Amino acid sequence: MHESRRLMVREQLEPRGIRDEAVLQAMNAIPRELFVPKGARHLAYADRALRIGHDQTISQPYMVALMTQSTQPAPDKRILEIGTGSGYQAAVLARIVSQVFTIERIRPLADAASECFSRLGIRNIRQMIGDGTMGWPEQAPFDAIVVTAGAPDVPRALQSQLAEGGLMVIPVGSEKSQRLVVLRREGNKIEKRHIIDCRFVKLIGREGWESDDGTTAVD
Repeated sequence: MHESRRLMVREQLEPRGIRDEAVLQAMNAIPRELFVPKGARHLAYADRALRIGHDQTISQPYMVALMTQSTQPAPDKRILEIGTGSGYQAAVLARIVSQVFTIERIRPLADAASECFSRLGIRNIRQMIGDGTMGWPEQAPFDAIVVTAGAPDVPRALQSQLAEGGLMVIPVGSEKSQRLVVLRREGNKIEKRHIIDCRFVKLIGREGWESDDGTTAVD
């Protein structure tokens, strides 16, 4: 499917303003089809999100590229991802930065992502099962944080784990629609700008939404 990846980059990403060469190369290198259910692999490079089970999705390629580019990734950076999901976003980041830390609350998804990382020989990703809204304080601070689920507000725990000058990319809004926000930490101040309207699954956790059964527990 390498030709499909090349067309995805040329037709979906470049015309929409994805200019970071490292991001384009990573999107062209990572086989997205490995991260989607077998029955949906013919749609792996379609311009859309796909269901991956457990009421979760893998974001459309453009959104993955946009969020990656918005972190201003570089080889010396350490990035925290909230919501491993399929593992595709983490794999793309891992092609560019020195280390990716990723948190998932649904163990079967984390296990499946781990298998994909191993299959691709990716060794600079560390995983944790837990409440992503609380971050990973033992590994903080992070040069960037990517949140791949929609939050009612920006979790304070995550803000506190940003390094000086660090960036956070997060969808913020209602359960049905959000705006993708980029925050930069400058001393005790947080600068914020909106990028695009979007729709993600809910960010479940202590500083996010309750699950449909009224809890924030890890599955």
